[in-house]
Amino acid sequence: MLAIVDYGVGNLFSLQSSLRYLGYEAVVSGEPDVLARAGHLILPGVGAFGDAAKKLSDTGLDKAVLRHADAGKPLLGICLGMQLLLERSFEYGEHKGLGLIAGDVVSMEPVVPEGYKIPHIGWNILHFPAGKPRSPIFRGFWEGGGHVYFVHSYYADRCPDVIATTEYGAELTAAVGRENVFGCQFHPEKSGPIGLQILKAFCELEGPSC
Repeated sequence: MLAIVDYGVGNLFSLQSSLRYLGYEAVVSGEPDVLARAGHLILPGVGAFGDAAKKLSDTGLDKAVLRHADAGKPLLGICLGMQLLLERSFEYGEHKGLGLIAGDVVSMEPVVPEGYKIPHIGWNILHFPAGKPRSPIFRGFWEGGGHVYFVHSYYADRCPDVIATTEYGAELTAAVGRENVFGCQFHPEKSGPIGLQILKAFCELEGPSC
C-alpha cells in the first residue's frame, strides 16, 4: 500500500492526482494504524517548520513516520516534508526535526546574492554530486537532470546525504537520501514529466513490506 501522511499541512490533492495518473492509488490518512500498513510512505508539507513539526508530534504521526523508516520501508519527504526529515530547523527559532537525515534547515538569504528573490519560486535544473552513485529515485536521468519546480526560502545545510543540488545564485540542496529515506526540496507533483518520473521511481523501490 502507498500512503500519504495527512497532518493538516500541504496540498494533498495534486500529489494524489499525480500518483493516480501513474497508476498508483494512494491512501491519504492521519491514522497511525493505517500508515503502519503502508509499504511506501510520502510526507508532504508546506508552510512553517515549527508549526508542522508540532502537528506531527501532537498527532503522534512523527512516531508513525519514524517506525516506517526504521522498518526499512521507502519514505519520501516533499518540500517542507523533506526539511522535517532533518535534525533541526532555524526557521523562526530553533525546532527539532525527525533526525532521519543529518543536517540543519537554514535561510537561503545569507548565501543567495542580492537581487535574487526570496522565496525561490520557479523552475531550476537538477545537478548530481560528482563521484557519488546516482540515487535510485533519479535512475535514468541524464547529467543535468532536467528542470523541477521549487517554492522555498529555507534549504538543507551541513548535510552529508545530498543526492541533488540546484543553482540559484548559490548551490542549494535540492534532494537528500540515505538508505530507504529520501527527500525532495522541490515539488515532483508539480514538475511535469520529470517529477512524474521521480515519483514512479520511488513507488517502484523495493522494501521489506512492499
